[in-house]
Amino acid sequence: MKLVVFGSSTGMCEEIAEKAGADCINVTDLTAEKLSGYDTLFLGTSTWGAGEMQDDWYDGVKVLKEAGLSGKTVAIFGCGDSESYSDTFCGGMKELHDAAVDAGAKVVGAVDASGYTYDDSEAVVDGKFVGLALDDVNEPEKTDDRIDAWLAQLAL
Repeated sequence: MKLVVFGSSTGMCEEIAEKAGADCINVTDLTAEKLSGYDTLFLGTSTWGAGEMQDDWYDGVKVLKEAGLSGKTVAIFGCGDSESYSDTFCGGMKELHDAAVDAGAKVVGAVDASGYTYDDSEAVVDGKFVGLALDDVNEPEKTDDRIDAWLAQLAL
């Protein structure tokens, strides 16, 4: 069973949930009990401030850590603006990634960063984003293809 948990209001989560064949909830509704029924989690955040995850995720991360994610597979996705915030593009994904790892999850779905235009991102490790980075503000024509390619890569 798959669950998409998101902290945003852009609608991008629903698009990913539909294509992934997953249930979908806002992080504000996340509980340890809800996590227990799923073996695969897609965690998504928009990026705010200086590259931080969406505010509701701070309580959500506490839930992830308290529940523990041992035995679960996690894939991260994030939304950002690579033109206006090119020095922190999708940086919030790194916080989600680290929280999932700390909670014991197997994190999958890194994406080659070379196909993106940005200046810097905490979410890039060894030339790859820790998950799927989306810029539906400046590159909406690439969003569907990026989601499809990422889901095919995951094959979850």
